[in-house]
Amino acid sequence: MRTLFKKCIVYVLTLEARLVVRKYKPRIVAVTGSVGKTSTKDAIYSVLAENAHVRKSDKSFNSEVGLPLTILGCPNAWSNPLRWLQNIVDGLILIIFKTTYPEWLVLEVGADRPGDISSLAAWLPVDIAVITRLPEVPVHVEFFDSADAVVAEKASLINALKKDGTLVVYADDNRRDVLVQKAQARGVRIVTFGLLDTADVYASGFSVVREEGGNNWPIGMESHITAGGISAPVSTLGILGSHMVLPLVAAAAVGSAVGKTLPEIAEALSHYTPPHGRMRLLPGIKDTRIIDDTYNSSPVAVVAALDALKLIAPRGRVIAVFADMLELGRHSVEEHRKIGAYAAGIVDILVTVGFRARDAANGALDAGLADGNIFQYEDAEKAGEELAAMLAPGDVVLVKGSQSMRMEKTVEHVMLNPERAGELLVRQELNWKNR
Repeated sequence: MRTLFKKCIVYVLTLEARLVVRKYKPRIVAVTGSVGKTSTKDAIYSVLAENAHVRKSDKSFNSEVGLPLTILGCPNAWSNPLRWLQNIVDGLILIIFKTTYPEWLVLEVGADRPGDISSLAAWLPVDIAVITRLPEVPVHVEFFDSADAVVAEKASLINALKKDGTLVVYADDNRRDVLVQKAQARGVRIVTFGLLDTADVYASGFSVVREEGGNNWPIGMESHITAGGISAPVSTLGILGSHMVLPLVAAAAVGSAVGKTLPEIAEALSHYTPPHGRMRLLPGIKDTRIIDDTYNSSPVAVVAALDALKLIAPRGRVIAVFADMLELGRHSVEEHRKIGAYAAGIVDILVTVGFRARDAANGALDAGLADGNIFQYEDAEKAGEELAAMLAPGDVVLVKGSQSMRMEKTVEHVMLNPERAGELLVRQELNWKNR
């Protein structure tokens, strides 16, 4: 009964969303990819919202129900049937009556299973499609025949582009050519972004912004973005890692595509706030620094997070806390072992959480990390309690894991101000806290 109710709700909301798009004709930016979708969506919103009425997907509203809810401007009703009915009524009001509606929609589009994006592309008229990084082993590959099948599903977003639309694509990706060829076949404009100067819009000159005073802790990242031969400095506080600048570069590419100047784009990006749980720098207990990367996890994202640790030069130990990476299917054992081996060359202590993450511990052990420096736990709460006792002044702690592992609970045990968890961490809504 519950499944039937959900299908009916999704069907009605999707129908209403289609009618709303047809009636109000907003310009639409759709963002997909395997890494950095939410950060990219938020950065694009910052660029477009400077002088226009713009709506973006809330948090990571990218599912079959999240996307129509964004179009209708309705909240997630979770398990409240009356609230779902209210959402349907609100959608009908938008359709029947003329009201103020956003000029732009910035939509995050996910693909958990085959057909998720291709079915959307059949009715959503997209002005700009943004495809972020597509690594060799993407997240959600468990429900696809292969990594190539995931790429094909993501690439189906190009089919939604209007004839005068634009594809913004990550230039440094090995799979870029597949996307470019598909876009060329449709005759749409192509704008590339990346970290190499071969891209149309790229970032370079990365440096860590550090706090003043004796601790010298990192507080953000600084770089230069170049487009059309013109460069502008961009700094973002609260995050660490060159990969966290990529969403800003993608946003700059979108801004360039709609005719904004680079100084305008840089000014808009100065107001960008990185989403929670994505390489966020938080003060920790005992004069430590926490890198909260707990929103989700995948092999390529773990490697990028580990590389970011090299930028810190801590006074104490480097500690990584890794939980299970889910939805990797047959790749799970191998990929967990790989990240464990990679971590062994960077961290002093490795903490794993969950059954699958044991393979990361084994990978680290085989790569030479001492057995006494590897700690294994079954759940995030226990790991947090033990980690709090283990920490010493000057330590840096990276915490990462797939969404269902709830690694924000680990962070809550070691952050300096746990009373601020509601405003600083992911998944703090009551529906999440009760799970």
